[in-house]
Amino acid sequence: MQTEGNNLSLSPLFSDGMVLQRETSVKIWGKAAPNQQIRINFCDQNSVTTADPEGNWLIKLEPLVPGGPFKMRIRSDHQEIVINDILIGDLWLLGGQSNMELPINRTLDLYGQEVQEANNPFIRQFTVPMVYDFQGPRTELSGGEWKAVTPENVLAFSALGYFYAQELFEKYQVPIGLIQTAVGGTPVEAWLSEEVIRKIGGYEELLTRCQDANFVEKTIVTENQEMDRWYRQLNQEDEGNHPDCPWSAPAYDDSAWSTLDIPRSWAGSELEGLHGAVWFRKKFEVPAAMLEADALLRLGAIIDADDTYLNGVLVGKTDYKYPPRKYPVPPGVLQAGTNTIAIRVISNRDIGGFVQDKPYALTVGATEIDLTGPWKYKVGAVLSTLPQLTFFQYMPTGVYNGMIAPLKNYTIKGFLWYQGESNTHHPGNYHFLFKEMIALWRRSWQLGDLPFLFVQLPNFLASGEQTASSNWARLREEQRRTLDVTNTAMAVTIDVGEDNDLHPQNKKEIGRRLALGAQRLVYGEDVVAQGPFLQKVETRGERLALSFTSIGSGLMAKGGSPAGFEVCGADRKFYPATAEVVGDSIMVASPLVEAPVGVRYAWADSPAAANLYNQEGLPASPFEAYI
Repeated sequence: MQTEGNNLSLSPLFSDGMVLQRETSVKIWGKAAPNQQIRINFCDQNSVTTADPEGNWLIKLEPLVPGGPFKMRIRSDHQEIVINDILIGDLWLLGGQSNMELPINRTLDLYGQEVQEANNPFIRQFTVPMVYDFQGPRTELSGGEWKAVTPENVLAFSALGYFYAQELFEKYQVPIGLIQTAVGGTPVEAWLSEEVIRKIGGYEELLTRCQDANFVEKTIVTENQEMDRWYRQLNQEDEGNHPDCPWSAPAYDDSAWSTLDIPRSWAGSELEGLHGAVWFRKKFEVPAAMLEADALLRLGAIIDADDTYLNGVLVGKTDYKYPPRKYPVPPGVLQAGTNTIAIRVISNRDIGGFVQDKPYALTVGATEIDLTGPWKYKVGAVLSTLPQLTFFQYMPTGVYNGMIAPLKNYTIKGFLWYQGESNTHHPGNYHFLFKEMIALWRRSWQLGDLPFLFVQLPNFLASGEQTASSNWARLREEQRRTLDVTNTAMAVTIDVGEDNDLHPQNKKEIGRRLALGAQRLVYGEDVVAQGPFLQKVETRGERLALSFTSIGSGLMAKGGSPAGFEVCGADRKFYPATAEVVGDSIMVASPLVEAPVGVRYAWADSPAAANLYNQEGLPASPFEAYI
């Protein structure tokens, strides 16, 4: 973008590389000197308007034919802005929390080779800066820029957004723009307006506190000071940090230390209730031939934070529990023969540990040295629990005002949404809140019932850690019920999650399933877009007959008979049920329930037994239903 003068200005959205929505009216807006005339020349359209007394102006362009790149000229009386490399195609807003935000660089175990040479100038992403505001809706973004897919840029793309866009581009050869607004950890309430929040009720006290700017600022300063004090105390009291004899040093004598098998949770060990620092050490042998190639240290995931040393050299550190630990080893650190790895694990609030069923190894090319098994450990420091931080971006209305409201004039094709994890603590009203949010966003854009495609939560939490009331299952049901909202589609993902990872890497399959939903819902394709979806439950004596929509070429159970079903009687106590495919229906029954009145399927946080699909390979949605 080329700018002359300082009176004429545009939203950061209107910048080099932008994507505009095809085949519908598009708005261009900005600021200028009061009452100045503004002219836009673009794609054989010449448009004129006059800035109002406050300097605001807006021009509507006639529907645009897909293609590009194009150039736009915007002129006031004495200034001109030129925007280059503009594409016209389909715009999708990406909303939700961390699984929508999750970038490609967090999925390289699966897609490293695939994205190594990614280069597509017709897929672009604009990342909206994370901003919250409790004083009211903002009219403009604080920054952001458009990025096209290159091997470097793609690493910061939303993984789900990228694979979704890739599917649509390959299918329709139309430029795809992604506007990334997702913020990790946000509940649905954060994406609602004050008007809607007050209508719902129950948030008044919280909203009042957040609207007090002095309270917000004081809270942030005070809590950050408390956290800094905690870490300073930890570093001062941690015996392993002693400069004369650090526990990271290869020569340190750890023969008197205790032993713990890794990976495992600290639950059930003497470390279970500990908050502070615990050091782990292990020696391993490296053949001389392994020193000739680049090495990567993989340490699964660690709760909560770690500093990792190899032969006394800090090779990596991570400040929170979710990211996979993948630490490149600098040249010269490894040595032939005996090597020592030392990990300082900081447990601050949760029960600490090393997440199981993750890779713990040193890899050099195709060679791998297994690092699981017994490790030496010793407590470095014990502290009280780390003080909590208030994440104001999680509070009601904040990110809607700061990140969604400023976009409402930017014409888009529809919304993609992946969220719900942060509402699993109280899932019962999610259906209501989610419907309110969809309606609000559609009202904000004033483009009718814009398509809204969303992801149902995947499988998560290993069998020994299921929530007592299966909150993830309940929230999935709340999501399923939201399909009663017009012009919506849902991607079922209970078979592509990772039960030990809140952030499953397989975003490509989720993107493909969302793209199938778009092909049917938005682009009018006659495709099977989702797996079996419960339609009706009927009594057949001591059995229940379940009929489904979206059965495609027919129902199928992977690996044998249908599993994961339960039935209940009038007492609403559920018991495991047997099930069989009978034509286009499923018949379920349990010898423990003589007169079944209810049925549910895949009702667990991580429903390992669920195996109902259609012949097209799309999984059935979990459900709960009563006669």
